Order: sequence, then structure tokens, then C-alpha cells
Amino acid sequence: MGHAERHERQAAFEFMGEELRRLRTEANLSQEDLGLRLCLGDGMIGHFEAGRRKPNLEQAQLLDLTLDTGGFFHRWRRWIDEGHFPDHFRTAAELEETATEIRLFGLSLVPGILQTTDYAYAVLLEGAANPATVKMEIELKLTGRSDRARVLDRPDPPVVWAMLDEAVLRRRVGGGAVMGAQLRHIAALGRAGRVRIHILPFAQGAHPLIESLLVLMAFNNAPPVAYVEGLRTGHLMDDPASVTHCNTAYALALGQALPVEASLALLIAAAEEHERADGIAG
Repeated sequence: MGHAERHERQAAFEFMGEELRRLRTEANLSQEDLGLRLCLGDGMIGHFEAGRRKPNLEQAQLLDLTLDTGGFFHRWRRWIDEGHFPDHFRTAAELEETATEIRLFGLSLVPGILQTTDYAYAVLLEGAANPATVKMEIELKLTGRSDRARVLDRPDPPVVWAMLDEAVLRRRVGGGAVMGAQLRHIAALGRAGRVRIHILPFAQGAHPLIESLLVLMAFNNAPPVAYVEGLRTGHLMDDPASVTHCNTAYALALGQALPVEASLALLIAAAEEHERADGIAG
């Protein structure tokens, strides 16, 4: 997403926040009162009104019902959601753009912001129910993943940690050449200091994150969040207790991971194995 588009979206968030503040005030409700009615955590209405966060679809519908808006927030949310991401991931993708720190854990696939175009295409093609009829959908999703990757190229990029289960390195997605290029791309990001890379080796056996992909995000002016994902579903958590639990699990798993240099070496070794399988000279 370019600078102009990010500015436009932020302006849309701020407009929504201004309308929310106006409607809440007209209803004689405090931020705390409205938050309680929507079962939201402390201060979340304030974050909505400041344009730092946006309500999800369910929260938008509850705002409409509580404030008798005639469906304003639901329509706004559907408009802002027109884009390149599946419903369950849109909010998390938008939060990536403003995060100051992102900690990723990939269980079986390379996390989106680290994916090469060829790797992402292979993942999306294999995941399509009918690849012959969804080419446009795949192209849109590829654009979304490419936009996400640009977060690393910002003038003020977030601090990014990427912890990968060794299964991510071994699963040959798209063939040996695609996989080799993907792992070398991750290693290059690590060598350049743009991402801190750690690999959780098979030798460690079970670990605290063995059941799910995990993304942890921290911000300057908003509470941290955690995102977990399964098959065509995802869950964004901002409840402090849940986020703390996810942070603890990440820290425990990180304690079982390889150091940075050993992780980078394993990435390159795995890349060479995939390339040899395709007859590519090292």
C-alpha cells in the first residue's frame, strides 16, 4: 500500500472516529458506557474515536444497534474492507501497517510479509478450490501480500522477529527452485538486519506454539494485539490476559529456538537441499 493510499485510509478511520464521537455524545453515553454495552476492553472506544483502531464487522453492527445509526458503521466497515485480504485477516493486515514491533511465528508456512511472489502464488494456487476459475482472486491476494511485504521498506519500519518451525523450511512449496529462492530471501532479510530470524528445530520436539501460527503486534499509541489463524479462519485478540498468554508462549518457544547465526545457516542449507532436488547447481 502506497503512502497516498495509507493516508486516505487513515483519513477514513479518523472520519469514522469523529462520527462515532458525535453519535455517542448525542446519545449521552461516555466512552466507558458505550464500551460496556459492546463488551469491549478498557479504552477501545477511545481508540476507535482517535482513528487508531477500527471496529470489526460484529462491533460495527453493535454500534449501529446501540446508537441507532441506520447502519452507518456496518456500511462504512464493508466499504473499508473492499480490498485484497480474506475477511478474517483484514483487520490484522491493517494493524501491521502501524505496528512498531511485529513478532511472527510460522508453523507450516512462511509468514505473509516474508513471502516471495512465487512462493505466495504456489500457496494460493494449492489452496484454491478451483484454480481454473479463481485466477483473478489469486492475483488480488498476491497484490495484498506484496503490499504487506512493503512494511519492511518503510522509512520507519517496525522491529520484526520471525520464528519458524523447521517444518516451514522442509515443506517444498512450489518446487525446489521456488523454495530455495524463498529461503534465501528470508536469510537475506536476516543478514541485512531487517528481520531477526530464529528456527525451531525438529530436535526440540513439542513446543508452546506447536498448535498455531501466531502474530504479535505492539504499537506506540494503542494496546498490543495477538493474531492466530487456522483453516480459513482467524482470531484477533486484544484482551490483555489473552495477549499476555500469547507473549509468554512466544517467549518460551523462543527459548527453544536456534540462535540467529545457526538459524541463518540452517536456512541456507535447506535452500541448497531444495535446489539440488531440482537439479540446480549450488
